[in-house]
Amino acid sequence: MQTIIGWDIGGAHVKAALLDTRGQVISVYQQPCPLWKGLDQLRLAVTQIMQKLPARDYRHAVTMTGELVDFFANRDDGVAQIIATMSALLAASEVFIFAGNSGFLPVSQIEQKHYAAIASANWLASATLAAQRLGSGLFIDIGSTTTDILLLDNRRVVTDAYTDYQRLISQELVYTGVVRTAVMAVAQTSVDNGQEIGLMAEYFATMADVYRVTGELNEAHDQTDTADGAEKTVLASSRRLSRMIGCDFDSEELARWQDFASHLRTQQIARILRACQIRLSLQPEFPINAPLIGAGIGRFLVRELAGLLGRDYVDFSACCPEISATSELSTADCAPAVAVACLLRVQT
Repeated sequence: MQTIIGWDIGGAHVKAALLDTRGQVISVYQQPCPLWKGLDQLRLAVTQIMQKLPARDYRHAVTMTGELVDFFANRDDGVAQIIATMSALLAASEVFIFAGNSGFLPVSQIEQKHYAAIASANWLASATLAAQRLGSGLFIDIGSTTTDILLLDNRRVVTDAYTDYQRLISQELVYTGVVRTAVMAVAQTSVDNGQEIGLMAEYFATMADVYRVTGELNEAHDQTDTADGAEKTVLASSRRLSRMIGCDFDSEELARWQDFASHLRTQQIARILRACQIRLSLQPEFPINAPLIGAGIGRFLVRELAGLLGRDYVDFSACCPEISATSELSTADCAPAVAVACLLRVQT
């Protein structure tokens, strides 16, 4: 069997996973890709990843969420242009596109009627692989921008929601993440010096600042510019957070901003916890011993959620451990890319 590369084309990053001929993950990659700036960003990110790989004949499995960026006229336009761009970049290889429950389609067979199933289906790939390999659990992928919450039962994904619109209603998609999400999108108030205070509705800080100040952010996961374009340090993040309540930052008050960040963190976790409780309440017969399965760069929060829900925690990397780590990224950080690579190997 040929070596397979799985691709997850997002609106802010491109992630890739390399499988060997035995189906083991050799390495994973992530490149920034601000796709709203144009398709040249996608070409650059994919080219940079391919340059890190040995020259050989690969098969490629592609999933995406980048069709949502406002560079495209609509989702169909985004799907079509991303497929065309990837096909051109990988012209010498077989390219298959993940189309949700329809599985993988060769590029040559894709028609406009398939676009709806292709758009933003990366969550289904990750959840499907987790279900097949781990059986039952509450799958939670917390990334830089979004959180996916899926019930897995008896090796299948339990859902009736497939579009972003449907998933926002069902709360299987919660638009909050640990890097790119603006603080003003997480909370309207916080606590400072023991008193509740309103937050400014300004793009002064992101959740990357919050988790940098709390000491939980892996800097390898943050490939996004800061809100003010300044450096990525604890002091600079504290300064950005101080602007959210109209304060000037004093480096001697670091403990104050650590406490402030902790209150913001608590509100984000509470929002995700509520969505988890909703999913579990709709399946009362769900096994009490089924664990939470954590994926994404924010899965450190899933460990905490497991404790709050009284359940065990299992890392997505248990599905497919990487045999030779080449970076600070893990298979769980790049779950959709890993998943489409593994699923393609089984299907074809």
